Amino acid sequence: MQTIAFIGLGHMGGPMALNLLKAGFSLQVFDLMPASLAAAQAAGARVTASAMEAVQGADIVITMLPASQHVESLYLGDGALLGAVPAGALLIDCSTIATQTAQRVAKAAEARGLEMIDAPVSGGTAGAAAGTLTFIVGGSATALERARPVLEKMGRNIFHAGEHGAGQTAKICNNMLLAIHMIGTAEALNLGVSLGLDPKVLSDIIQKSSGRNWSTEVYNPWPGVMDGVPASRGYEGGFGADLMLKDLGLAMEAALQGKAATPLGAAARSLYHLHSLAGQGGLDFSSILNLLQKH
Repeated sequence: MQTIAFIGLGHMGGPMALNLLKAGFSLQVFDLMPASLAAAQAAGARVTASAMEAVQGADIVITMLPASQHVESLYLGDGALLGAVPAGALLIDCSTIATQTAQRVAKAAEARGLEMIDAPVSGGTAGAAAGTLTFIVGGSATALERARPVLEKMGRNIFHAGEHGAGQTAKICNNMLLAIHMIGTAEALNLGVSLGLDPKVLSDIIQKSSGRNWSTEVYNPWPGVMDGVPASRGYEGGFGADLMLKDLGLAMEAALQGKAATPLGAAARSLYHLHSLAGQGGLDFSSILNLLQKH
């Protein structure tokens, strides 16, 4: 069985790593948070003292980091990880980052004779835990086929979007739409409740009507309407509002580059920015409902 180095064990990376352990892979892990390392160690992973140590002897290196600067710093910064990765190893970056960053890191990897794919994910923390994530891949078809047996242990859907960076571009488009329909869902529910409707009844109606969307189907933002979602546990866990704000910033940068009109994306970014300024950036992104409610 192949040895995998897994760097970044946060809300998404931690459950993904656990699924690889359950599948029988040998994992060498690193994270800055001791609690995340302890959880992985309890599940059978070998904890290492640094990212450099984690990649020693690895056949595959998986990274799941918060933003572009973290990926670039890890792979290309002082003591660059690329210099420590064994020859022939496959690199899989599952972070959501700028397209240009993904392309830059992949080019540097290729210069060292290493294959790399960008493989950002969709499906949230529930999908990460259940092993039902969607992987959106950029890179060569050959590298994707090499990665597929590993990705299949963490996800249910694997799409090849195109060459290096294409996975990131598709993910940015998806998350911009996610933010828009989450805000729209929260706005519709808030309107209905303000006029006397029961949020559960209204959610059921929308779910069977033309307003149906992912937010109503699996991630309802109104507390108490749906079990097992962040809204029903004080918006803790899940996908942070500040991370959504970061992704919307990436979308706006991409829109400028592509000269594409994204007025709803820009409005969504402004609302999540206000939400963050209100001190709620650490809550799940469905907590945008709080910004709309009367206080």
